[in-house]
Amino acid sequence: MMIDIALLGTGGMMPMPERFLSSMLMRINGRLILTDCGEGTQVSLKMLGWGFKAIDTICFTHYHADHISGLPGMLLTIGNAGRTEPLRLVGPAGLKKIVDGLRLICPELPFKTEFLEITDVNKKYDFGDFILSANEGDHRVKCLSYRFDVPRKGKFSVERAKELELPVKYWSVLQNGNTVEYEGKTFTPEMVLGEARRGISVSFCTDTRPVDSLVGFIKDSDLFVCEGMYGENEKLPKAVEYKHMIFSEAAKLAKLGNVGELWLTHLSPSLSEPEAFLDNAVRIFPKTKIGYDRMSERINFAE
Repeated sequence: MMIDIALLGTGGMMPMPERFLSSMLMRINGRLILTDCGEGTQVSLKMLGWGFKAIDTICFTHYHADHISGLPGMLLTIGNAGRTEPLRLVGPAGLKKIVDGLRLICPELPFKTEFLEITDVNKKYDFGDFILSANEGDHRVKCLSYRFDVPRKGKFSVERAKELELPVKYWSVLQNGNTVEYEGKTFTPEMVLGEARRGISVSFCTDTRPVDSLVGFIKDSDLFVCEGMYGENEKLPKAVEYKHMIFSEAAKLAKLGNVGELWLTHLSPSLSEPEAFLDNAVRIFPKTKIGYDRMSERINFAE
């Protein structure tokens, strides 16, 4: 089991010739989960080549144009790809009103849209292959960070299965999390599985100041995708004014949260050479990379 991660757009505010606007894509068990859908997202996804039909969930951090203006075209492309199954849309309160407005230019779709407006950040949402959590940031409008946890079942015990005297043909059924009825008895997965093992966690955070709650929220994530609006430490007053982050602040969060790797995204249009300021983050958190459009990585379950 593994997940694939790709940044479709790494820009903030306005698209640049080589940098579309904010968007991240995850592939889990054949499902595609999109986070944010700025202008140019569908173009970048077409270039990436992962397809559109399997997108079943789109999460929005907030409703500024550079994070949602690509949605109408994306919906049409998903429909043209042949999707008929419902599409889930997730975001802060006001999501349906925003999407209904954008849908005025794409009113007819071959699939239904389902809305999940997150008003309680203490609640977790189990979507089968992954568990979604949210954290409220500090921006000019309500803005959420997201955490995606891909759980991993306990290791299958052949010894336990044999002790139960259960035929081998039922073993895989239990291993896949289903209950078995055999000779008047009920067998549950817990009877043959050990304790749950460490899964995979990905956190996505943009358009916020580094609020204290983020440290616990991103704790031990395998990958932390975080905004780096400005590279220079001298831009801190500007970051505070517009409620964004600089590279070094994102790196401090990554260090305190003990994450596996940090990807910087949502780069300012003025940041034409972000690599020049990478050391501002690396000296704090060595495993830092500057994101670029269609940057991707596969994360496997740890052995």
